[in-house]
Amino acid sequence: MTITTEMVKELRGVTGAGVLEAKKALEQTDGNFDKAVDILREKGAARALKRADRAAKEGLVELYAHPGNRVGVMLELNCETDFVGRTEQFRQLAHNLALHIAASSPRYLRSEDVPAAEIEREASVLKAQALAEGKPEAIAEKMVAGRIAKYYEEMCLLEQPFVKDEKVKIKDMLTEATRTTGENIVVRRFVRYQLGESLED
Repeated sequence: MTITTEMVKELRGVTGAGVLEAKKALEQTDGNFDKAVDILREKGAARALKRADRAAKEGLVELYAHPGNRVGVMLELNCETDFVGRTEQFRQLAHNLALHIAASSPRYLRSEDVPAAEIEREASVLKAQALAEGKPEAIAEKMVAGRIAKYYEEMCLLEQPFVKDEKVKIKDMLTEATRTTGENIVVRRFVRYQLGESLED
């Protein structure tokens, strides 16, 4: 099949890939647009993983106050260069992340940050509930594993579905930003305040 300039242009518009990369993907898939998109996305994700080890010390601190000023968020989003840190795309990502934190109240950044004792306690309660429902031991164990995954999704920012588009997880947004900017993009830390909340919470 002949790969036209228009086909390459359309693929680049969707994936952000270079001209030669887009053309090669279309040639590999005999002009199948969807398969070419998949190939380029897989390559982009692989490159993002390679970039994950690079130092990210630039970026910005985003401050967000929910309308009514009852919830506030402070977020540090890092990249590798000041150039990327000043772009509108990067600033918009920081704003969206802070807005998401205000709406979804994550307690931790990643699943590894959840204390082991908290997971053990949660698993113990969940298993007791499953057994009380009359589930066999083996089924109860599987149910606990599924519910713990759901617990991480509720508690950990990177595992949460984005509040504006629940088909996309926060970690996928960061991977995509890393792919499009060519730099390692990471959430360093965040804090969420809610008016009247207990200091012990």
